Amino acid sequence: MSMTEQEKSKCQKIIHGHAMAAAAGNLVPVPGVGLAADTVTMTTMALALSAVFGGSVTEAVAKNMAINSIVATIKKQPVKVIAKEISKVVPFVGQLVAPTVSVAMLEAAGWLLAEQLADEKAKSKSIEAAGTSSGGHNFRYDKKFKLPNPD
Repeated sequence: MSMTEQEKSKCQKIIHGHAMAAAAGNLVPVPGVGLAADTVTMTTMALALSAVFGGSVTEAVAKNMAINSIVATIKKQPVKVIAKEISKVVPFVGQLVAPTVSVAMLEAAGWLLAEQLADEKAKSKSIEAAGTSSGGHNFRYDKKFKLPNPD
């Protein structure tokens, strides 16, 4: 992970705060509402985390980032996600299990996203330092372009 201590601190506050908000949204005992709350919360988290690393993304891009992070987390923890949604059918138990699982998922997805953003920032800095960036491109021309001879 290539984050500074200041970036880690900001990320921790953002991720933990958003995870708590998702937990509140998961208190609703209706299956599916929790995933919607997780997606909305993760979208706003993606916007905030992007700003920590100097990025500026649109809401659509943040939503895509959120969905990708949630999907990656679900792939790593499928049993937790299924248990979270099924637990909502059981009164009281679901209201305890779902927020707990949601916090764990959002924390994991948030740190995954933060690490990816930190890596992208580091990568772009190394490209700039090497002087290989030109006009928004991440490639450079080593040879001059020559037109073919028409003869």
